[in-house]
Amino acid sequence: MMMNNESLEGDFILVGFSDQPQLEKILFIVVLISYFLTLVGNTAIILVSILDPMLHMPMYYFLTNLSFVDLCFTTSIVPQLLWNLHGPAKTITPIGCAIQLYVSLALGSTECVLLAVMAYDRYAAVCKPLHYATVMHPRLCQSLAGVAWLSGVGNTLIQGTITFRLPLCGNRRIYHFICEVPAMIKLACVDTHANEVQLFLASLVLLLLPLAFILVSYGYIAQVVMRIKSAQAWCKALGTCGSHLLVVSLFYGTIIAVYIHPNSSYAHSQGKFITLLYTVVTPTLNPLIYTLRNKDVKGAMKKLVRRDQRVRK
Repeated sequence: MMMNNESLEGDFILVGFSDQPQLEKILFIVVLISYFLTLVGNTAIILVSILDPMLHMPMYYFLTNLSFVDLCFTTSIVPQLLWNLHGPAKTITPIGCAIQLYVSLALGSTECVLLAVMAYDRYAAVCKPLHYATVMHPRLCQSLAGVAWLSGVGNTLIQGTITFRLPLCGNRRIYHFICEVPAMIKLACVDTHANEVQLFLASLVLLLLPLAFILVSYGYIAQVVMRIKSAQAWCKALGTCGSHLLVVSLFYGTIIAVYIHPNSSYAHSQGKFITLLYTVVTPTLNPLIYTLRNKDVKGAMKKLVRRDQRVRK
């Protein structure tokens, strides 16, 4: 982690939603409840996926990774957000800002690639059901998950380091509630065109390429499903892919608006609320989406509850 000397001279001010003080109390309650649900929901998915042998499958291995990413991603942002919403102090230390940016960017980038990996898993399950166990063997699953994590770490090391090397000339007011690359670039007192191009190219690689891979995977899945005449098989295919498609739509639909056009008027006026969606709301909804639409996960949770009740008796 490299930061220029000027970046270490004083605390940053996270302006956040201070221009709408009447909204802060409402947001505090909403974010607090969402964070609690995120912790409970994602922890539950991780536990049942590990403890139930019936869920020791590639799909749930990747789902466990996704839940862990969401858990850490939200935790890197929400505690500071709650602190800022609760009181008049809106500051964050330079080290705290750097940690938040590096960690949240790494985890967000990891999730982009991980969702593409999960799309490949769904492609193998629907299009190659007889060879699924052979195609998605444990070593390949570990390698694909490793690629997702390494992509996230590599992206944050490059983008974070470049961002924190920009001179600020005493400008320390971040017009956001999070230390995020687009918001930090706006603090610089030099021409940031090269940084914006670099951010756009990184976004193409880690946002649009995985999204394109997801769309191609579901294109093949759609071709196979369209040939299915059985209503039961249709429902099974929809259950297999529906949850993942909904999660992809929620995550990519919000994050692309921020990172592909960070300087557009739309991003200026709505950026904070869009960021709130993919940093707070989406990690809360993901466990609900997967548990409400997945009989295996619901069954595993019921078995764990019954086991816990028997142990207590």
